[in-house]
Amino acid sequence: MLDFTPITRPYFRRLSDKASGWLGHTEEVQRRVLASLVRRGRDTLWGESHSFSNVTGYDSFRRAIPLPVPYPELRPLVMRMANGEKNILWPGTTRRFAQSSGTSDGKSKYIPVTRESLNESHYRGGAHVVASYLRLYPDSRLFSGKSFILGGSFASELATPPGVKVGDLSATLIEGISPVADLVRVPSRRIALMSDWQKKLPALIEASLKENITNISGVPSWFLTVLKGVVSAAGAETIHDVWPGLEVFFHGGISMAPYHDEYARITHRDKMRYINCYNASEGFFGVQDVRDDESMLLLLDAGTFYEFQPLDGSDPVPAWKVEEGRVYALVITSCNGLWRYPLGDTVRIESTEPLRISIAGRTKCFINAFGEELMVDNADSAIARVCRETGASVANYTAAPVYADGNRRGRHEWLIEFEREPASVDDFALRLDKALQEENSDYEAKRAHGIFLDPLTIVRGRPGVFDAWLASTGRLGGQRKVPRLSNSRHPMDEILLFNTVSQKNII
Repeated sequence: MLDFTPITRPYFRRLSDKASGWLGHTEEVQRRVLASLVRRGRDTLWGESHSFSNVTGYDSFRRAIPLPVPYPELRPLVMRMANGEKNILWPGTTRRFAQSSGTSDGKSKYIPVTRESLNESHYRGGAHVVASYLRLYPDSRLFSGKSFILGGSFASELATPPGVKVGDLSATLIEGISPVADLVRVPSRRIALMSDWQKKLPALIEASLKENITNISGVPSWFLTVLKGVVSAAGAETIHDVWPGLEVFFHGGISMAPYHDEYARITHRDKMRYINCYNASEGFFGVQDVRDDESMLLLLDAGTFYEFQPLDGSDPVPAWKVEEGRVYALVITSCNGLWRYPLGDTVRIESTEPLRISIAGRTKCFINAFGEELMVDNADSAIARVCRETGASVANYTAAPVYADGNRRGRHEWLIEFEREPASVDDFALRLDKALQEENSDYEAKRAHGIFLDPLTIVRGRPGVFDAWLASTGRLGGQRKVPRLSNSRHPMDEILLFNTVSQKNII
């Protein structure tokens, strides 16, 4: 196949130069985005009820919507949109909705995917990813082969009128992609949108096996299964024996840290590159723009206005007032009709000029049952470190508190499905407990001298236990993820029901 990379470089160079132009202009760019969003939302039901005609800037916008608006408050309006009503949260009729993980009331979220959010956020974000990558790697031959994009399907329990579809965001992105892009993409739409993963997995392997793949995009945990299937089907040792032109994995959704070693085992390390992306059902927000640094440049002109709420619950601040090194809960206003919407993610400000962030975790995905404030990034880093030390690899994990009972103090319980088990799970547990103390001083303080917390315990997960649980919830495949940490026993107790556990499994 001809290499079209040199032909496309000028377009992506202009996009990269535009991102470089944000330096020193965060406030100007973001105020312009907010003004555009408010102007377009003025004549909607939401805009009229919040007096958008009187909004002239950020201060009046905050007065119009005094507090962040969580999803349960938006649900009735989103349901009206899904039933075909127009001009509710965003102008016009919305016919695509991304089904996302459940809220605290146990119900799924349906995120509007408007034409504007596709073009201004998701697709523009994807273009920024390519632009950043080509700038970082001038030797790239990205367009000398095909892209392998792993996505989900349109599958939902929600009844909708004809013409309205609900499912994984990736299904909408694949369905709406340019016919030209289809020529350089694997697999076909028919396979990409299959909902039965038992049939989809072998179809993905067969469809990609003999293609010239130069880049892959998806969630690390799911793609690892696919790549191992391709390597096995080809009778090869590494994926580069099958696809010698493979050069980059554009990944997002979950941290790559626990999976780096496993990917290293099935790739040629000197050929494989990794680019971190911050893409969610609600929008495309960030992309790695520095080699060997997984922090991400916040996309300031991609249809989203950002606010950052301190974890003490005080008022959110705009992007131009954040403090380097601080962790915030992310609040967005976007061209899909979400207004001052708490995304559920926490981010750490790595630098303010340019504005770079890293994902710290989820606002509801942490353990603070004993004052330890353990975050997902602590857990991911500790797991990755202990895997390197022990030669183990982890397919999936979740952790939850166990409260004091009788003579036992409280502790953390971990359910870990190993891809490759360590020589000793006892030793792995001890090392993990130590690594968590080194990652998190609050956890270290609670573990000091065993006064407040006992050492963590590990339950071995049987192969496929997390997939079985996800399938039972209708969330298997695509962008669906296992909650890493929980401050309660949900979903740990549910997942344990799918695991065959005996006393010898518990360390």
